[in-house]
Amino acid sequence: MSPKKRIAMHDHAAEASLFKRRALFTFLCVFVLISILLSNLYQLQVVSFQDYETRSNDNRIRVVPVAPSRGLIYDRHGQLLAENQPFYTLELIPEKAQGITESLDKLNEIIALTPDERESITERLRYHRRFKPLTIKSRLTEEQVATFSVNQHQFPGFRVEAGLKRHYPYEGLMTHVLGYVGKINARDRASLESSGQWKNYAATNDIGKQGIEKFYESLLLGKPGHLEEEVNNRGRVIRTLKVTPPTPGQDIYLTLDLKLQQKAMELLDGRRGSVVAIDPQDGGVLAMVSSPTYDPNLFVHGISSKAYSALLNDKSRPLINRATQGQYSPASTIKPHVALLGLEEKTITEKTRIWDPGFWQIPNVERKYRDWKRWGHGWVDVYSSIMDSCDTFFYDLAYKVGVDKIAQFMSQFGFGESTGIDIYEEANGIMPSKDWKRMRYNQPWYIGDTISVGIGQGYWTTTPLQLTNAATILANHGQRFTPHLLKSFKDETSKIDTPIDEQAPIVLDNDNNWEIINEAMRRTAHKSRFTDATYTAAMKTGTAQVFSVAQDAKYDSETVAEHLRDNALIIAYAPYENPKIVLAVVLENAGWGGVNAGPVARALLDEYMLRDEWKVEE
Repeated sequence: MSPKKRIAMHDHAAEASLFKRRALFTFLCVFVLISILLSNLYQLQVVSFQDYETRSNDNRIRVVPVAPSRGLIYDRHGQLLAENQPFYTLELIPEKAQGITESLDKLNEIIALTPDERESITERLRYHRRFKPLTIKSRLTEEQVATFSVNQHQFPGFRVEAGLKRHYPYEGLMTHVLGYVGKINARDRASLESSGQWKNYAATNDIGKQGIEKFYESLLLGKPGHLEEEVNNRGRVIRTLKVTPPTPGQDIYLTLDLKLQQKAMELLDGRRGSVVAIDPQDGGVLAMVSSPTYDPNLFVHGISSKAYSALLNDKSRPLINRATQGQYSPASTIKPHVALLGLEEKTITEKTRIWDPGFWQIPNVERKYRDWKRWGHGWVDVYSSIMDSCDTFFYDLAYKVGVDKIAQFMSQFGFGESTGIDIYEEANGIMPSKDWKRMRYNQPWYIGDTISVGIGQGYWTTTPLQLTNAATILANHGQRFTPHLLKSFKDETSKIDTPIDEQAPIVLDNDNNWEIINEAMRRTAHKSRFTDATYTAAMKTGTAQVFSVAQDAKYDSETVAEHLRDNALIIAYAPYENPKIVLAVVLENAGWGGVNAGPVARALLDEYMLRDEWKVEE
């Protein structure tokens, strides 16, 4: 018999329980996954909606910055000194052109393209997007623009675009005051990025490089606007959605007087030197000329290496602003200031007289310090010593006062430190003292050093601006202003005058000392250059040695190399009773101050004082 087969019995209850557990687990997994999906959908559609909408629009909408027009610069009478002129470029949109090579050949017949330009265009076309404009030629002349416009129908895809560039109508006349704008370089960009200002330059390639253009860059620049353009996935513009216009830069008005500036440049006539004139009533600079000069327009579009090298290597150094960076011995122009110190210290009085035999000696020292007048001036007092520029009187005075008191007193007149004028290019000059020499040369101070300082020679150097500022303080009887170039600026609604920076005055123990010194300067002017003037002036000339002459040697300008000849200087102001202008003239290697710088000062004061505006006041 065959064995009985086993019959399998199913546990339906267990199977049902297992099914339920598996179904529940599966349901929970599906629920969790759906929850995650819904959560992500909520995150994308609700929580992050704004973020993704912005990203989507950024892919669809392109923001193009629009450059503002740079603020204009005027003189005190509203004469335009720096403007914005249109410039034209010829552009090509490759996808709209019909036969680019043939078109360029035809274009060359009406607007000449150099071989280098043709090669550059061909090279750039290889990597250029066909729907974007490519610059073919920049800085088109008006004649070229007109010629192309007449023939434009023959050049599909070609167009002329206009922009604005800085232009200086008076070329080199104002260069060292206005400065210039130039292309933003890597150093400029790094500085702008570190200061957080780079966004303001998104639409422009230019920035102020020197002078007023640099100092007041924030006023002149303006704020960029923008265009919102709809583009496709390839970046091609479909339409313009929104235009936000730029805010133009603010126009500024300077204290400069254009006519006086022109007269000063005319009088210098290319000679190396400087003229600075100041309005003593507020410290405003009326004229600031440095000669020789150069045309700042060369830098606006980018100066060539050859042209820049020529300026850089020019022996006359036209790139230097002699008015604020040239450092010269003040020579006899500071004798009124030294005499004022002597009066204050009671080392001399109005009636003090000394005998000048033509030289002076330190007690018990053999060396003789020669007067410019070899046979001497005889008996001199404070008036005649300034009028005749007697060196011997000031040798003796400097010896008695000492260099430290001279340095301390002269620092009140601004010697040895920057004036604070509103351009960055300014030198401090040197106001020597015992401590200065020890720090600079690690050498002791000698009495002979003091004697040289007493007549504005030796280590003492000053800029023409400092010299004018010191003369202004003298003419104002101690009242001091910070020299400045900005008179006012014009915003969207009105013209706003800038505040005058008046410093604490110089207070003397005896106010009559101001009168003594200024009277001596009035007599000096009346005796020489201004005997026939219809106004009353005051002045002091100076002749500064560029190199030392041996004690027994005689200076002969005819045998000395031109660059070693004396510098000619003068300070002057008018009218004496109520000064309206103070000026300083420095002529390098010109020789005698009164003979060479004197006529320049007289002509400038005539130009300013004989105007109708003063006649009306009188």
